[in-house]
Amino acid sequence: MILVTGGAGFIGSNLVAALTGRDDQAIAVCDRLGVDDKWRNIAKHSISEFVQPENLFSWLDTHANEIEAVFHLGASSSTTERDADSVVNNNFSLSLAIWRWCSRHDTRLIYASSAATYGDGSNGFNDDPELSAALRPLNLYGWSKHIFDRNALRLANSRQHPPQWVGLKFFNAYGPNEYHKDGQQSVVVQFFEQIAADGKARAFKSHHPDYEDGGQMRDFIWVGDCVDVMLWAYDHTHLNGIYNCGTGTARSFSDLAHACFAAMRQPEVIDFIDTPTEIRGKYQYFTEANMARLIGAGYDKPFTSLEDGVTRYVTDFLASNDPYR
Repeated sequence: MILVTGGAGFIGSNLVAALTGRDDQAIAVCDRLGVDDKWRNIAKHSISEFVQPENLFSWLDTHANEIEAVFHLGASSSTTERDADSVVNNNFSLSLAIWRWCSRHDTRLIYASSAATYGDGSNGFNDDPELSAALRPLNLYGWSKHIFDRNALRLANSRQHPPQWVGLKFFNAYGPNEYHKDGQQSVVVQFFEQIAADGKARAFKSHHPDYEDGGQMRDFIWVGDCVDVMLWAYDHTHLNGIYNCGTGTARSFSDLAHACFAAMRQPEVIDFIDTPTEIRGKYQYFTEANMARLIGAGYDKPFTSLEDGVTRYVTDFLASNDPYR
């Protein structure tokens, strides 16, 4: 059996879709569904068990002999969350408890880290573990992920680790099943909805002298590529460590808007608005994953281009009668 925490979330549900389509292995999901339509993220897939987070460790103990691997993707993922106790409990303490459980029970662990750990990028986006101590995340979410990464490296160096452990620093993922994230949805969804409503996309003005309006850059990665990397890590049991999960190519928000207009076959009209003052001082103007270590470890599948990913997202999901994977 494979357990996916956060399995009804964005990246988690896309992983569940891929895992249930692979073979007859049982897939268990741990998550909260709430009162909205998050349940639709997993409605098309045959999962073997659904676990409430408060019951996770009793469930793990009961099924300890059945669980081959844990994909730990559950987290408090809002980059604007201010409740530090809640974020640390969910993103650090819970992750550490899962690490220790997997270590005790010889269970493989693949978990989600984040590009938010790199902060403003002044120290680069290199996933070399020797450079991790110098990273300074800009927000609570990034810091919570960073302190777990640091502890994972410490525990691995002291040989207190699962038989396989892999952390993946996801960059700016986009794709189906992110609709429950509200204001944290990818800019692709936001642009699509704005263009559909009034024919205009709204992007932030630049408040940095080195970037023009809309010229802020991100490493945008199609969620299917994130899933491919996770499955590759799962299939290569010798792989251990923390790796970037991006495309290795930064693209601008203007590029993203152009791709949305093209996919929707609409004329381009972009309005630039002020970046909200509450996030202006913590805003990343550039992210680009250094993918050398993952490629050096043997990953050789090409990443989806921004234009192809946005077109697929718009055509197959956002503009369809059923946007769920």
